[in-house]
Amino acid sequence: MNYWRKMLGTTRGSLPRVSNAEVFWSWCGAFIGIAAVGLVHQQFFDGTAYLLMISSFGASAVLLFGAPRSPLAQPRNLVGGHLLSALIGVAAFKLLGGQIWLAEAGAVATAIAAMHLTRTLHPPGGATALLAVMGGEQVHSLGFLFVLLPVAAGALILLAVAVLFNNLPKTRRYPEVWL
Repeated sequence: MNYWRKMLGTTRGSLPRVSNAEVFWSWCGAFIGIAAVGLVHQQFFDGTAYLLMISSFGASAVLLFGAPRSPLAQPRNLVGGHLLSALIGVAAFKLLGGQIWLAEAGAVATAIAAMHLTRTLHPPGGATALLAVMGGEQVHSLGFLFVLLPVAAGALILLAVAVLFNNLPKTRRYPEVWL
């Protein structure tokens, strides 16, 4: 196929619309999942140097509650992808922090490769790796603790909500596979 022609896309039409019920369940799940992370932060970490909510959890909520059957939304991918990416992001900052642009690029690219190799591909993990590099003093002061708090703790809270919530309607099942 011609290189330039591939950029036109296919002729299959637009993506199908989901039902109103699916929109409702997706909205409710995302609201409860993000609220749970925020509430735990407020109850236990407010006023401390620790954070629990990170922007990449918003993207995880899209997968967990908007596309719960996606391979990228499964528990192994959610938890493994975030943890691995956070670890790589912190290491990239520590090794290349003098050249932020290089640390950012290295963190995201290495996180993608590592998630592929470990079968834990979770697109929000790329944002987690990037945040570990560009997150500022609050994130950098955590060092490798960033992997546990906020990343592991927040991902596990989202996972618990996804397992409990996504199995309420008869039309949903989560997870499809644990490992």
